[in-house]
Amino acid sequence: MTDLCMDACDEAVLFANADWQLSAEGLEHRATGYFIERAALSARRGDGLWAWPLQLAEKSWCTPRLFREAFLVALDRFGLAADAALARSFAIGFGMRPAQGSRDGFVVLADLIRPKSTARKRPAEAKVAQRQPVRDRVGEPVAVCASA
Repeated sequence: MTDLCMDACDEAVLFANADWQLSAEGLEHRATGYFIERAALSARRGDGLWAWPLQLAEKSWCTPRLFREAFLVALDRFGLAADAALARSFAIGFGMRPAQGSRDGFVVLADLIRPKSTARKRPAEAKVAQRQPVRDRVGEPVAVCASA
């Protein structure tokens, strides 16, 4: 009886990866149970972007590569056409280009807008020592307080 149940359950799964599982009803995140109904897969926002890549980009538990893989398989299996707006949706949500050392190989849009500096900040004393003298209007040096 258990084998029969296992076979029936396996037939219901159209696709699965480490995070996502696709059934005839829709796409489900295996660990959290987050579910996207089949009828809602092609949902768009008012600006024409696809809703789900933007929605899932906000979830800290979502691995972009695995979600994208499962989402594209779901579209294919259910006969839904991907378009340029889908690529833009993933780019806006998860990042603009692949990068090493970041969230699942993607650069998050916030990091592109406000990039993290790779240069180490110098101690305040080093900055003061490297300051050039301030000149007054006629070009003569003006004393600068070292504690500034």
